[in-house]
Formats: sequence, structure tokens, C-alpha cells
Amino acid sequence: MKVYADNAATTMMSRTAKEAMMPYFDVLYGNPSSLYSFGQEAKTALEEARAKVAKALNADPREIYFTSGGSEADNQAILSAAIAGEKKGKKHIISTAFEHHAVLHTLNKLRKQGYEVTLLDVHENGVVTAQEVADAIREDTCLVTIMFANNEIGTIQPIAEIGAVCREKGVLFHTDAVQAVGHVPVDVKAMNVDMLSLSGHKFHGPKGVGALYVKKGIMLHNLIEGGAQERGKRAGTENVPAIVGMAAALEESVENMDKNMAKITAMREMLIEGLSKIPHSKLNGDREKRVPGTVNFCFEGIEGESLLLLLDDAGIAASSGSACTSGSLDPSHVLLAIGLPHEVAHGSLRLSVSEYNTPEEMKHIIKSVPEVVDYLRKLSPVWEDLEKGVKEYVIQ
Repeated sequence: MKVYADNAATTMMSRTAKEAMMPYFDVLYGNPSSLYSFGQEAKTALEEARAKVAKALNADPREIYFTSGGSEADNQAILSAAIAGEKKGKKHIISTAFEHHAVLHTLNKLRKQGYEVTLLDVHENGVVTAQEVADAIREDTCLVTIMFANNEIGTIQPIAEIGAVCREKGVLFHTDAVQAVGHVPVDVKAMNVDMLSLSGHKFHGPKGVGALYVKKGIMLHNLIEGGAQERGKRAGTENVPAIVGMAAALEESVENMDKNMAKITAMREMLIEGLSKIPHSKLNGDREKRVPGTVNFCFEGIEGESLLLLLDDAGIAASSGSACTSGSLDPSHVLLAIGLPHEVAHGSLRLSVSEYNTPEEMKHIIKSVPEVVDYLRKLSPVWEDLEKGVKEYVIQ
């Protein structure tokens, strides 16, 4: 049996998305900026897609800007807020220690330009509180950027409460919602969100396309200069097929959200219950405050890389964390941020499922993971020391 359980890295494109895209490759292939009918047909599709994305977020279509993905959207949102803040003498930004690197690396760039960045600690459960955000806000704070759902452990932050704090204090609030949009309800108005990033390939749309929601009245700084596309804020001919596919996938995900959440959550609970039986294992992140499909475990005494390779031999595609850092031998910054020591963080496994998975596949995972963990522990000198009492277990 082959099981794809790495949907947090990318998802299979849905048939709905593929069918929506096809006409824009070889029939309606005009440039949306052209005035003749070929171009205007593409322009119509572009604006219909914008309206669909806006509806999914409870936003206005004029507040949606299409990008190449979540990373670009994160960059543009953060840099725009920083530049606007500098003009007002405000150069302090608040975020968390376990954000996606698209956020953290952008913040590091701003540090070098004289901005001060406060990275809030996250608790063992992988959640930061609105009060902690409120306590960190200063007179010179220009932006709070906190992810909606963590890409590695799946924990959901109290976005509405954090948004309310930021709104009350007059500070812009951006959320990287790449792992949340299409999976859990998102309402930018109700949640007091000023800017939000999303990416199409996380909810069965195509890769290489995303969007940035920007509340009316907020000025965007251009990352790409050139033409007047995206109301002059993102130059370059729009990728109409991908945008249309993303919008179709998001519309379908929102329409089926309740049904999908129930199915996916049931499979997630199967995994948690089954893998928790492995001795000296630990579920990372809050037990309840998480997206439906993401499970992250640490198994003491093994290396995550070996675990992944042997699971692949068993037909299971999984990861040890973010796909963006899968080539790194360093332990996950997310797991270190929630307090796990290096030696335990190295033995992590992220499983992320979608509505296309089945309970039978979960049973295969639950059977295979303990077998692989046991095999690796028998080969591990670290595990031998733990078993002999030379070292103490970290995970009891």
C-alpha cells in the first residue's frame, strides 16, 4: 500500500482545479492586460477568481492580490508594514519563535536594517496567548505577524483574540494562514486581520500561486516593479490558469469544509491514539487546538531522517518537519521553540492527511511506524544507553 501523508508540504491537485484550468492553456490563453476579446476573456476569469478567493475569506475582491505563493505574500506584507511604520518612526515588530522561515528570514533582513524584532516564546503546547501579544506591544510597534496554524505541529493560534488586541492598540496584524485557509473557517473581518497570506497548493490547487489579503486603506510596497498588474502592486503578467485553479480549489474546499473536517479529524485521532502507544513517544503541540489533519510526534532514541527513509520503503510518504528545510540536518526550530531538547527533536515525524486519505491508510501507518521505530532503536547506541540506564529518558 502506498500512502501519501505529507499534505502539509503539498496536496494533490483536485479534479475541479484541473478542469477549471484547462481552457486557459489553449483556448482562453489571452493576456489579461490586452484590450481585445482574447485578453478580456482572461481578465474576466481573473476577476471571477479574485471574487471567489475574497468570498472564502469574507473580504472584498479589491482586497485580494495574487502572488506566486505564501512566501511572496509573507514578504510583501511584512516589508510593507515595516516601511509604513518607519515613516511614522515605528520600527518594532512582534512575531513568534516558531514562524515559517518566509517570515523569520524576512524579519532577520529587517533587523539588519535597524528594526527591532521581538519573537515571543511559545508554550509547550505550541500556542501563544493574546495577552502575551498585548504585553509586548509598544508605542513604536508597527506590526504583529503571527501564523494562523503552524506548518510543522499544526497548532492553531487565537487569531481573533490577537487581532482584537492589535485593532485596539492601532497596530497592523498580519497572519501567515497558509496551513489554515481551506482547512478551517477563516473570516478576516471577524478575526480583525489586516493582512493574510495563503498558498494554492495547500488546499488542492496548483503550485506557484497564492494570494495576499490586504485590508482597504493599507499601503502595499512593491516587491516587483514593472507593469500595472494587480492594481500596480505586483508587476508581471498574471498566471491565469494557476489563479483560476487556485480559486476553484478554494471554493470547493470551503463548500465541503464541514464534511472534510469531520473525516480528516477522525483519521487524525486514529493516528494520535495509535502512535501514542509507542513507548517514549510524544505528541507535539496542543491536543485540541490544531488543524484537522496534522500530527507531529517525537520518538526518543532515533533519527528522523532514517525513520522517513524506512517509512518510504513501507510505502508511506511523511516528513520530519517543513518541506522548505527538509535538506537540513539541524533539528526543527519549531520543536526547539516549544522546549524540546535537540536529541529528542531530531526524532520527529510529521504526518498530515487530507480528505483523499482513508482509514485503511491510517491503519497501515499505525502498523508500520512502531515497527520502524523498534527496528531503529535496536540499532541505536543512544537507545541502548537509555535502556541500560546510562542516560535518562527525556520522554517518559
